[in-house]
Amino acid sequence: MKVKLIIVGKTDESYLNEGIAKYVGRLKHYIDFEIVTIPDVKMGKKGNPVLQKEKEGELILSNVNKTEFIVLLDEKGREYSSVGFSEFIQKRMNASVDVSFVIGGPFGFSDDMYNRANAQLSLSQMTFSHQMIRLFFVEQLYRAFSILKGEKYHHI
Repeated sequence: MKVKLIIVGKTDESYLNEGIAKYVGRLKHYIDFEIVTIPDVKMGKKGNPVLQKEKEGELILSNVNKTEFIVLLDEKGREYSSVGFSEFIQKRMNASVDVSFVIGGPFGFSDDMYNRANAQLSLSQMTFSHQMIRLFFVEQLYRAFSILKGEKYHHI
């Protein structure tokens, strides 16, 4: 199983980059993991959010293949406990399917992205910046694998 995190735009804050790198390094012990960064789509001050989502969607979809299981990180997605998320991951592993998790741009996802997605995941009912959610997600992915391996990181 290969897991990708597809993000729109660079992570600007050094403290977030350090945290992300920490968990990406830890994840390498469990899975083949990579972060794919899609360049920001610049639409100008009077840009059209719908058009921006469509262009971002095209770039995202060009980085996935037809067999990948696509999960959108979306405020309307399903919420899991950490143990529940680890079970979600285990099901994907059992199916021997590659998974791409996607964090969209500031306006969310295009209709094409929602139509292509296999699932939607929400990490919280609260709203976080697209840059912070990257760190939260890689930590939760690491936690999921530590749960599956019965390691001490997560206290059940």
